[in-house]
Amino acid sequence: MLALTDKDLKKILIALAIYLASLFAANTLGLKIAPFLFGLHVSVAVFSFPFVFLTTDVIGEVYGKRIAKLFVLCGFIATALFILYSFISIALPWAAAGEWVHASYDQVFGISVRIAIASLIAFAIAEYQDVLSFFFFKATIGSKYFWLRSNLSNLWSQLLDTVIFMVIAFYGVYSTPALLRIIFTWWLFKVVMGFLYTPLSYLALRLLRDKPAA
Repeated sequence: MLALTDKDLKKILIALAIYLASLFAANTLGLKIAPFLFGLHVSVAVFSFPFVFLTTDVIGEVYGKRIAKLFVLCGFIATALFILYSFISIALPWAAAGEWVHASYDQVFGISVRIAIASLIAFAIAEYQDVLSFFFFKATIGSKYFWLRSNLSNLWSQLLDTVIFMVIAFYGVYSTPALLRIIFTWWLFKVVMGFLYTPLSYLALRLLRDKPAA
């Protein structure tokens, strides 16, 4: 078992803060759809969500699978609590002084049960699989080429996350061809963003190890 110093614990807690902030940003700010190239549209979550998967890869690389799994568990608990708090907050009555924001508040935070369940299930399965696949590729490829192992695991886990979420949340809402197009587009965006963020992963490895990443 890896012995953790006080300095290690501080670094892990800072990484956990980045991890949870990225997760909540994706789940809340991701409601906004922005125009993109070639007439396509994309959720702004594609800019924060890749950090979720990259963080577990970096933490797993430095501190091992046990700590990476702990991050996934923390993310699951935090997401479940946030959804619960959202339902409670919306269900509580409004005072007259707050009526000016009533409609907007309910619209933004009134996540349907179906979408909430889809988000939670997709996150738990995809993130856990990301940790397993990252260490599978590490055992297969070796300890070098972090960028390759990270992107290969993200390629699979991001697809799993997108498919599970979209199918649970929107099957029957969109036609099957339309749903497949949405799944492919969103998965491609997230994979590309994850690849572009790879240099930041090496910076994180350097900071966590206090030495250049291999």
